[in-house]
Order: sequence, then structure tokens, then C-alpha cells
Amino acid sequence: MHLETLALHAALHPDPVTGEVAPGIHLSTTYAREGDGALVGDFSYSRAANPNRAVLETALAAVEGGAAAFAYASGIAAIAAVVQTLDPGDHLIAPNDIYHGTRALLAEFGRIGVRTTFVDMRDPETVAGALEPGTRLIFVETPSNPSLKITDIARVVEIGRGAGIRIAVDNTWATPVLQRPLDLGADFSVHSSTKYFGGHGDVVGGALVCREDDETAARIRELQSTLGAVPSPFDCWLVRRGLMTLALRVRQQSANAAAVAEFLAGHDRVEAVFYPGLETHPGHDVAARQMSGFGGMLSFRVKGGEAAAARVVSRVRLFTRATSLGGVESLIEHRYKVEGPGSPTPVDLVRLSIGLEHPEDLIADLRSALG
Repeated sequence: MHLETLALHAALHPDPVTGEVAPGIHLSTTYAREGDGALVGDFSYSRAANPNRAVLETALAAVEGGAAAFAYASGIAAIAAVVQTLDPGDHLIAPNDIYHGTRALLAEFGRIGVRTTFVDMRDPETVAGALEPGTRLIFVETPSNPSLKITDIARVVEIGRGAGIRIAVDNTWATPVLQRPLDLGADFSVHSSTKYFGGHGDVVGGALVCREDDETAARIRELQSTLGAVPSPFDCWLVRRGLMTLALRVRQQSANAAAVAEFLAGHDRVEAVFYPGLETHPGHDVAARQMSGFGGMLSFRVKGGEAAAARVVSRVRLFTRATSLGGVESLIEHRYKVEGPGSPTPVDLVRLSIGLEHPEDLIADLRSALG
């Protein structure tokens, strides 16, 4: 079945007792047992599993084409779940252009002996050159945050597989609508469900999907319950609802972003535009090969430096100045200021999350803000 059908029907489980089509919200924290201690149903305690999370995880596995899926309370918790499969002394490779929260998380794991080497993953030979005897994981983020650099997933898988190394891909910006990391050979696909999966800016969550339901997946399942970074039943319900319209939203946002990128690329006050759908983007050919669309995210550098970028952000009327992405409303931010001191992001870079407004209205807002 096509993804639109999978996303819709994997998230719909009519109740066998009431017949309700939209799943209810099951708030119980614990579940009854018989006199002999046997469970009445399939659940024992909500931290370990609950009906809403079970429905969501089934749907997540379906849309990503994986064998096992795990829902978390945030995207960073989902990434942490992957890194927690490593042991002290293990080594991982990550891109040097990466979500700053992931960079901070990897620094924390460094305190307990999990070492990280950051490289420019646009060059597969650089990835191969960073391999060590203790390398156990290559963590890919493509398109990257905030500069939309593109990594050739299949090539990285080829490099890692030959050395027995697992590959994880942060697929938040592309979503399974546009990019299929597990089909390309990756072992894990991770998401901030807060973004496109939820899609409406009203739920925080994370997702981890495994290509195989193997010993590592069993370990992740155990850690999910033991550490307890799990979403509430209502949060699961919201993300599940968002999945049903995921394909429609993402494809329209991608089309809108392409129009905005073309406008910015032709504006004389824009220094550079980072959007893989532009033929001038250095990663365009790779993106066209491994993606079916180029996504709703883009960034651009403003001529005139930090002050000019800040001025553009302050002048918009339709875009909302806020930190997140993937929602139905368009967001804008001066990324360097958001990330704070020590950020490697250029001081003149503006990041856009394109929503479902008409693209001509978004372009008019940016044209006015640029002056």
C-alpha cells in the first residue's frame, strides 16, 4: 500500500467493544490482574506499555517500513535511546552540521566514555577516514540543521556495514514521506514527533524505528520501560492523529518551500539560500536520488551580517518568530541567537519552517522584510 494509506489505516483501530472508529484515550496508569496474578488484558503498567502507545508504535513502524518502533517523550530522548545501546569506550561518528541539542547530548555521553568524532558527512571518504576499531555507530542527519547539508545515506551504509557498524538517521526534516532511510539500509530512523508527525505545534514527542526486531531492538524496548522517557497517552493520541494527514501536509509544505527558496535565490539582499531542491545546491543530485521531495525547511544568509539578519526577522508580519518546525504555520528565527554562545551557525543565517499558508503570501512577507 502507498504511504498515505498506511499512515491512515495503521493509526485507526476501531474499538471491538464500542465500535468507535477514532481510538479513545486510555489514561489508566495500571491494569488489573486475576486472583492468580495473571493479567486481565495485554497491559500491566503504563510506563511499560499502554493502549495509546501501542497503536502509535504500530503506526510508526508502518510509515517508516520498520520491524519495531518506540515512542518517546521527546526527539532528544529517542536519539538518546540509540546512543544508550553503546558501551563506555565505544566511538560514534556524527555530522559537524547537526541540531545543537544533539551535539549537547553527545557531549553528555562523552562524560561516561562514549566518544564522538564530528565530520563533514557530505564527503563519504571523510566518514571512512574517521573509522576506528571501537566505532559502533554512525549518526546521520540529512538534510542537516540548520544548513541543509546532504549526506548520501546509501554510501554511509556501505561504509558502515563493511565494518559491522550500525547506522542511525535523524529523518525529522524529511519524514518517511520524502526519505526512506531503512529502505536505504540504515538500522535506525529517529524523529522528533513534535515536528511533522504531530504537525500542529501542540505535542512534544519522539520516535525511534528499527529496521530489524533483533537483540538491539529488544534492548531498546527494555531501556524504554526502565528509563521511562515515554509519552503520555494523550500525547500518543495527538501524534497518531497527526500521522493520518502527514503525507498531505509534508508534500504541500515541500511545494511551498520550493517556491519560497526560488524567490530568495533571486533576491539581491540574500547572500545564499540553502535548500536541496535548488539545482545550485551542492547536495542537489544526492538529494534528488534519495528523496522524493525536498522538504519544508530552508535557511538563507542575509547580506549585511548579523544586524541585517536580525532586522529581517523583526520585520515579518505573517511568519511567527518561534523555535520549532514542521507545523502548519510558518516559523522564522535568527538561528545563531537561538543556539547561543559558541554556536557554529553563521551569524547572518535565518531559518524558515514553511507551513500551509499560500506561498505567495509568505513571499510577500519576506519581500517586505528584506526591504
